[in-house]
Amino acid sequence: MRRERVVVLALDGVYPFELGIPSRILGAADGRYEVLTCSVDGGPVRTNADFGVTVEHGPEALATAGTVVIAPVVPAHLTDEVPDDVLAALALIRPGTRIVSICTGAFVLAAAGLLDGRRATTHWQVADRFRRMFPLVDLDPDVLFVDDHPFLTSAGAASGVDICLHLVREDHGSHLANTVARRCVVPPFRDGGQAQYIEQPVPEQGAASTAATRAWILERLGEPLTLADLAGHARMSQRTFARRFHDEVGLSPGRWLIQQRVARARHLLESSDLTVDQIAGRVGFATGASLRQHLHAAIGVSPQAYRRTFQTAR
Repeated sequence: MRRERVVVLALDGVYPFELGIPSRILGAADGRYEVLTCSVDGGPVRTNADFGVTVEHGPEALATAGTVVIAPVVPAHLTDEVPDDVLAALALIRPGTRIVSICTGAFVLAAAGLLDGRRATTHWQVADRFRRMFPLVDLDPDVLFVDDHPFLTSAGAASGVDICLHLVREDHGSHLANTVARRCVVPPFRDGGQAQYIEQPVPEQGAASTAATRAWILERLGEPLTLADLAGHARMSQRTFARRFHDEVGLSPGRWLIQQRVARARHLLESSDLTVDQIAGRVGFATGASLRQHLHAAIGVSPQAYRRTFQTAR
């Protein structure tokens, strides 16, 4: 069994909750990962809470990692320059190592120039600040995480759970990722994006939700659903449905539907021997070519390459 070493870098001002996410999630993956925590000097780290943390490892641990996770810090600690000791620590990471940031950890990677020309995300509350500081980074503040291999960035707080489950899913498939999610009592995959959490006006009293229609859609992914179909099920006008759907989910109905179809296709590629055309039909894409296009847009690989990767991991 392949066991990957994951090293989490804790910086002063770290959020304790997010610091513990990799150990908790990856540690539930049946021994597939060894998770270590380090600081830039091997000493204790101040958190944003009323306690500090003592870590067992110094920056030299980063040189042994297959995956490095940059834990987030309070916004007051964010600058467009990386302190010398942090730069020295990052320099120890071996070329080709997978590097993950949670929440404001993306600021550290961007300040080091590692995200220039790449797509990334961070917490929606600091997105405007990130854009001003790092204009060379293609920031997407609407999503929960971005995988621009070998750099992966995630949004605020609990999205660290989402990105760690994504690591398990990519490395070992959906079955183990779902098992880890059940053990940690978290959803294996959250739909929508972080736009759904941005402060918005309170809905009118008695306003209908689109939740029942979303559940209805998931039972009919193979059908050629239109916006009129969805709005009709929700008993709303198309304009009202589209607006309310976006307010609740953070995505348009069409984009969300494609996301769900791609997720279902990935599961079938991993768990069945169905052809690409058969899978396309089952998840609602008109042709295998359409499935190939949407899968490549979502994760950058073809169905055949994705299936080979999963079978190798399995």
